[in-house]
Amino acid sequence: MNCLPIDPQTPCNLATLRERRSRARQKWRSVFAVGLTAGLVGCATASNPPETVTSGKPTVVASYSVLCDLTETIAAETIDLACLIDRDRDPHTYSATPSDRERLEKAQLILYGGYEFDTAVESLVDATQNSAPKVAVNEEAVPQPLMGHHHHGEREKHEGETEDAHSHEEEEQSEAEAEEPDPHVWHDVQNAIAMTKVIRDRLSAINPSQAKLYAENADRLIRDLEELDRWIQAQISTIPAGQRTLITTHDALGYYANAYDLDALESLQGLSSDESPTPSRVKELVEIVRQTGVPTLFVELTANNTTLETVAREAGVKVSDRTLRTDGLGDRGSETGTYIGMMKSNTCAIVEGLGG
Repeated sequence: MNCLPIDPQTPCNLATLRERRSRARQKWRSVFAVGLTAGLVGCATASNPPETVTSGKPTVVASYSVLCDLTETIAAETIDLACLIDRDRDPHTYSATPSDRERLEKAQLILYGGYEFDTAVESLVDATQNSAPKVAVNEEAVPQPLMGHHHHGEREKHEGETEDAHSHEEEEQSEAEAEEPDPHVWHDVQNAIAMTKVIRDRLSAINPSQAKLYAENADRLIRDLEELDRWIQAQISTIPAGQRTLITTHDALGYYANAYDLDALESLQGLSSDESPTPSRVKELVEIVRQTGVPTLFVELTANNTTLETVAREAGVKVSDRTLRTDGLGDRGSETGTYIGMMKSNTCAIVEGLGG
């Protein structure tokens, strides 16, 4: 097995990023500890709750966990960072809270995905009266995105279907297949590097006194990302020719497939967290899996996994016991708790599942 578990012994030794991040945070904790101790002792009483105390640092809001991780790595302890979408939430079904709206109104910089990835946040951004910079990082970093659609291939008329029913189904399918930008740009590490540069520049603009630190931290992060990019390429290259078809539950890994030389990407639409496919759709999904000849289907965190298991069983293939994270990161401290860790975990799952 060429794709080793994520630990400090991983060949590319990407655990160094966490060590650097820890040292950077410790440095800033030391710098601020004296000021916080001197300025806050005796102030945090019942009549003066902690939330009324301001740090004097710029307030930055980021929408989803990948943006939060990259921003935190670059900024260290120099900003007050608020992440709107919890790591265990599906960004596609996120709904804003009053406190989220308040955070946006007070922020000095707002970072969100764009390309309709975090649509509820985009609506908040459009509605806010805050004049602070509002940056669609995915769009600014990747101005020429991949175009995707919701269904792959053409449906055949099922036995017993009327012409009117089939015509109506084709009409709905045509509407669903309208191409639109794929927002999951970070699954190509080169795009994550471009996102890093956007975040670095935007942080420097609102906090120029820390621009040198942001440049240094971004440079270190970019070096680690370049190393990650090479590592993924090496791991994917171990998958035998003819076995590089990746089947997932929605169009989230198109950038990954393009960047890392997977022969094909099939998406089993109808298995997302907010969908319940019909029996005829399940039958169709089984046929798609059989035709590709893949040995493994991949579970995504936001997928309808019960239906996926049914499809796999009827198609005679297995389901990977490793969950792909395609819309965000795992819990802090877990192997998928950082962008780099998430990309490595997904890669190991894919390589193992496809025989690399």
